[in-house]
Amino acid sequence: MAGSALSELRAFDATARLGTMSAAAKALGLRQPTVSAHIASLEDAYRVELFHRRGRRVELTSFGRSLAELTNRIFRAEQDAQALLAGARDHHQGRLTLCAVGPYNLTPLLQRFRARWPTVRVAVSVGDSREIVERVLDYRGDLGVLVHAVNDPRIHCVPLRRQRLMVIAHRAHPLARLQSIHLDDLRDQEFVLREDGSTTRRVFEEGLRQAGVQIRSSLEMGSREAVREAVAQGLGLGVVADTAHVADPRLVALPINGPGLFTHSHVICLAERQRVPLIAGFLALISPEGLPGSR
Repeated sequence: MAGSALSELRAFDATARLGTMSAAAKALGLRQPTVSAHIASLEDAYRVELFHRRGRRVELTSFGRSLAELTNRIFRAEQDAQALLAGARDHHQGRLTLCAVGPYNLTPLLQRFRARWPTVRVAVSVGDSREIVERVLDYRGDLGVLVHAVNDPRIHCVPLRRQRLMVIAHRAHPLARLQSIHLDDLRDQEFVLREDGSTTRRVFEEGLRQAGVQIRSSLEMGSREAVREAVAQGLGLGVVADTAHVADPRLVALPINGPGLFTHSHVICLAERQRVPLIAGFLALISPEGLPGSR
């Protein structure tokens, strides 16, 4: 591939990933007009439209999305090759990009990783499970940590830990005087729930359905932190995994008796990238017994 064509593809790839030509120029160490010229050259040479212009931001066309899938692979493979060489030379210097639904399962692994490879730069983003899978699939994330298994042949999925669900209540709530609860205790109780798509909510509602218990809920929140604050304000009960519960003097945590309600966290990466040195090193930190407190 000619050097000029490679530069044009690199400019396109960076713009597709970052959303603006100015951000791509900054990442590549170029001037914004140079990036714009590279993309215009591609479009003119092959008579295609790669982006819809939306002010300063750009949006991939259908053809542009197809090309971005290929350039993502090209330039991520280049980065992996550089990481492999740098690891051999510098004992794992480089950058690792992680995506997680929250910090609770990720930070113990980060502690282990930083103790072993303190010179590696780590970037962490937080999103829902769907976003995490998408970021790993399109090479924007090296690894993801989420609370369900991913059944996709493109994804390598490693079990991390089991998480018991518990109910949280305001200290003034009638159920707060109990040491633990049964699902039947929750009948007709008002709950603050996560949004549809939350694994915690799905597992909890399935447990209620199997037990023949109906609850009430008129309030949905987009994060576990928002649920916790709503419960602390007396807006209803909440449900959270024990690993994600943060002690709060306003709240009482109530273990659920009877058949256990659990979510299972997993670490994922692209199957084709599981032997990349930094990714393999991170995966090697997951012991067969999982993290402390996973049983």
